[in-house]
Amino acid sequence: MKAMKRYMILAAMVVMTACGIYKPYERPEVVTDGLYGKAYATTEASVADMSWEEYFADAKLQSLIAQGLEHNSDLRAAEWRIKEAEEALKSARLAYLPSFNLAPEVGISNFAGNNLGWTYGVPLAASWQVDIFGGITNAKRRAKAVYAESQEYKQAVRVQLIATIATYYYKLVMLDEQLEATRLVAESLEASTVTMRAMMEAGMGNITGVAQLEAAAYDARATMADIEHGIRTVESSLCALLGDVPHAIERDEFAFEECESLSAGVPVSLLANRPDVRMAEYRLMQSHYNAAAARSQLYPSLTLSGVLGWTNNAGSVVVNPGAVILSAAASLTAPIFNAGKLRAQVRIAEAQYEEALIAFQQSLLDAGNEVNAALSQIESARSKCQLRTQQVEALRTAADATQQLMTYGSTTYLEVLTAQQNLLAGMISAIADLNDMAESRIALYSALGGGRDSEVGTIYDDEAKRKASKKRRAAKK
Repeated sequence: MKAMKRYMILAAMVVMTACGIYKPYERPEVVTDGLYGKAYATTEASVADMSWEEYFADAKLQSLIAQGLEHNSDLRAAEWRIKEAEEALKSARLAYLPSFNLAPEVGISNFAGNNLGWTYGVPLAASWQVDIFGGITNAKRRAKAVYAESQEYKQAVRVQLIATIATYYYKLVMLDEQLEATRLVAESLEASTVTMRAMMEAGMGNITGVAQLEAAAYDARATMADIEHGIRTVESSLCALLGDVPHAIERDEFAFEECESLSAGVPVSLLANRPDVRMAEYRLMQSHYNAAAARSQLYPSLTLSGVLGWTNNAGSVVVNPGAVILSAAASLTAPIFNAGKLRAQVRIAEAQYEEALIAFQQSLLDAGNEVNAALSQIESARSKCQLRTQQVEALRTAADATQQLMTYGSTTYLEVLTAQQNLLAGMISAIADLNDMAESRIALYSALGGGRDSEVGTIYDDEAKRKASKKRRAAKK
């Protein structure tokens, strides 16, 4: 009786010390306040709640994004990565079930000089590892986290693909407008050259002025050739993203009237939407279950096995006809001499968990910094666009005035040339500012995780369901 009590006490101690390996993942305490700057925090409708169709309103850009989402090779590879993780998860779930193996065998034997005899056996072997200390459970939970991470990887590729397509598209728009601006200035310089040549023939000018204006016009035409080459290069790069052969891309002009209404949203939106933050937490979850699985190796493992079949071989004696064979066994394996090695593996797994925790916390800081940078860039680009518009209008007025003055002979060709070059430089800068606005909006879209584009559930959903279920059970009690 006393021995039985000792065994019971020992078993209880083992169970109590092992209960930690069953503990499900709990998100660590993280500070999200202040991830966005105070000037940007808001509770209004956020771009984090917008789909890419809402965020990128240009119909031609939407068509290109839809084509990329269907044909891009990186996105298709990410889908196969999900399939791989899904099958691994199925395998981990099936580890709870017994394994059955049919191993028929046929042989020939001779005993004590007798005639040769055929032996056969048709055994069905079964083996089942009892998950006493959570080794299989933790492996399954880790596989589930790997599967979820693969889904977030696809989402990250998807967001990056949308952002890159939009970047190329607006770069093409920028090059189109730069080409048009350069063409207008080239034509103006050519017109000035004609005027200057007429004035020279009338004795009001000289060949120097004609040559200078003509050279400036040629330079503008050469610049147009460079821009056209740039357009073809960008179109080829964009077509590669779309999974298509190089061809001309249809596009419209810059249009950002909706920018004034954009807001960043609260930090929770950032935490819930960014796939890289989710991936960092899924890696943390995997590390948690790796450590738990390593701890479970320190405890005994119980395996049940059995054989059921038909044979005519009874040990070393051949029996004819055959008979049914049946056997069952249980084995308990506990680490003794390798316990030190297993404890070292536990410490390694715990260190990896701490590394993953630091990486998760850093991913939140990086996310906040990216959002702040994108919002600051939007504000700067918006201000520059407004000022640059006024600058271009002033430069255009100056260029028109000098052209008129030269016609009436009250100014020189140098003033006309300078005014035209200043106008071209101002127009190119204004177009570049519009492209900066486009890039800042794309950066904000990426920084907030691509809006409502996520197609998968998250650890946040799982945690919310688990806590809700715990509350319901507590309420019933």
